[in-house]
Amino acid sequence: MRPDLPAAFLSVPLAHRALHDVADGRPENSRAAVRAAVAAGYGIEIDLQLSSDGCAMVFHDYVLDRLAEASGPVRARTRAELRAIPLKGGDGEGIPDLDEILELVGGRVPLLIELKDQHGGMGITDGALERAAAKALDGYSGPVALMSFNPHMVAELARLAPERPRGLTTSAYDPADWPELSRAVCDDLRAIPDFERTGSSFISHEAGDLARPRVQALRNEGVPVLCWTVTSPAEEAAARAFAVNVTFEQYLPPLTS
Repeated sequence: MRPDLPAAFLSVPLAHRALHDVADGRPENSRAAVRAAVAAGYGIEIDLQLSSDGCAMVFHDYVLDRLAEASGPVRARTRAELRAIPLKGGDGEGIPDLDEILELVGGRVPLLIELKDQHGGMGITDGALERAAAKALDGYSGPVALMSFNPHMVAELARLAPERPRGLTTSAYDPADWPELSRAVCDDLRAIPDFERTGSSFISHEAGDLARPRVQALRNEGVPVLCWTVTSPAEEAAARAFAVNVTFEQYLPPLTS
């Protein structure tokens, strides 16, 4: 089963880690950033990490240090502990879980959810984060799609939530940018070999690498190509020559109907 990507993902720009601006009290992946994106009519891209008690937490990094008033691995803390840790620049707001964000969005804008690789090397998954995400999404009726850089996680999402559109987050996989991966893994993933076996409906590719022949071959086959992350109108214009939609930050793109 390969569910279609909802049409809203093809037309509504997606705010990277929600509409964040820490100078305005809206940290990455925060409730405030989500509220701002919904109010502005933008779609939202968020990230998931796993708590120690198996809950899907909306947070980008594997460790707390950069974004929160604490240190150490996210996965070493419980949901309750993470909710109590303030985000830096967030006026006391703690780390949200996926259930809260789904309630805030309420189906009003498209929501693109990236599951962060829990293996560390794009290897076989234990399925814990995928199960947590699928559980939180049970009954959610708004436009939503799931993705991951780790193809094994996307395949597990296909098993656990076959009705949910899913895709691969993809990249040029320059080994210099991926020190945690071997050159062999980079070479393999760069070719996007897992699109068919994962039952993916789309890819979200690195904006500066969109002209890659494999990416455009998928596009020519009718696969929706999204991209990450553009930071200016000029970058958006360049990306839209090769992709149907953009994930953005640091500026406000025009909304299209």
